Amino acid sequence: MTTLAKPMKDSYFDLVRRHPLLPIKSEAQLDAALAFLGPLAVRGEKALDSGERAYLAALTQFVEDYEREHHAIEAADLGPLEALKFLMQANDMKAIDLGKLLGSRGLASQILNGKRELSKKHILVLARRFNVEPGLFLAAE
Repeated sequence: MTTLAKPMKDSYFDLVRRHPLLPIKSEAQLDAALAFLGPLAVRGEKALDSGERAYLAALTQFVEDYEREHHAIEAADLGPLEALKFLMQANDMKAIDLGKLLGSRGLASQILNGKRELSKKHILVLARRFNVEPGLFLAAE
């Protein structure tokens, strides 16, 4: 007899019993999901067993789906700097973190103070980091 998938670890079913995997329909459900995800995410994927990783991936997808539908950024309403600041705030990112990401604290400060524009390289790094389209960081003409 052949099986198509590996059996799921008991940890997966334990997590499902504690916080069922269902699409998120409200802000209260979103808050509960984020609170439940926190301890798993902090441990890091390498420290999780296969069941925990599968659960984390599924609940994260439900969170992302809800946030995409209900918390979408209207790119047309934001300039590149405002978009960057919004994403930094949403991700609890400080100027020092941006400096580490871009390779220079001074550069990050100049960008955040509007004294320097984002380069193509910066835009690509930021788009990857925040999982957004690079065009979000381009000024409208």
